[in-house]
Amino acid sequence: MKVTCLIPCFNERERISQVLDVIVGTNCIHQVICVDDGSEDGTAEFIQEYWPQVEIVRLSQNHGKTAAIAKGITYVRHDVLLMMDADLQGLQKDELEAALEAYTQYNSIDMIIMRRVNSPWFVKWYRSDVLLSGERILRTSDLQQVLKQKLKCYQLEVAINRYMLRHKKVVRWMPWSAINTYKVDKLGVIDGSRKEFKMYVDIVNYVGFSHMCLQLASFTKRLRYKSPPVHAEQRQLYSNTYFS
Repeated sequence: MKVTCLIPCFNERERISQVLDVIVGTNCIHQVICVDDGSEDGTAEFIQEYWPQVEIVRLSQNHGKTAAIAKGITYVRHDVLLMMDADLQGLQKDELEAALEAYTQYNSIDMIIMRRVNSPWFVKWYRSDVLLSGERILRTSDLQQVLKQKLKCYQLEVAINRYMLRHKKVVRWMPWSAINTYKVDKLGVIDGSRKEFKMYVDIVNYVGFSHMCLQLASFTKRLRYKSPPVHAEQRQLYSNTYFS
C-alpha cells in the first residue's frame, strides 16, 4: 500500500519538525505534502531546507485548514490518504505504523481515526478527542467527495464524519498518544478562546444540533489491533521504503 500524507500548516516552524521527523521515516508513506497556508514565520523555507523530499504547496495568504486541504489534495498521487496536523506533540512512530498496518489488514474499514487519548478530560467529555481529531487514514476518493461541499475552516472533520455516516462507511478509532497544540497556547488566552468558540459555532451550524448529537452518541468504535510478527525479510523490505 502506498500512502500520501497531507499536512496543512500555518506558522508552524517551531512545531512541525516533531511531525516530519516521524512521517518521513514511516513505512508505507511514499508521498508527503505540506500545504503552507500563508505562513509568515518561514515554515515553507524551513521544511524545504531540512526535508527536501517533502513536497511544498504554497498559498499566498491564509485561507484556513479546509481550503489548504482542498488545494493539497489536487497533488495527491496515491489512493490512501493520511491526514496529519502540523502542531502535534508526542507523536509515536509505532502507533502510526500500527494504524497504517491495520488499514491494510482490514479491507472492510473505510477510515481509521487516531483518537487523542491524552487530551484533557473536558475534551474527552464531548468526544472532541475522536470527532475532531485531525489524524485520519481514509481513501483519497472519499475526501474528494467531502470537499465538493462548501465548508468553512473548522468544519472539515465533522463533515467527514457526516459523510461516513450517511454513506454507511465503516469507521474505527485507534489510541493515539500525540496531542495537538491548543489555540490558547499559540494565540494567547483571549484570541485563542475566541478562535475555539468560533470553531464550535461553525461546527454546530454546519451539521445541525441533532446530527451533532448523533455523532456524540454513536459515531465510530474502537479497533483492537495487534500487529503481526515481522519476519527478517519483511523488516529488510520496510527499511527500503522510499518516496515515489
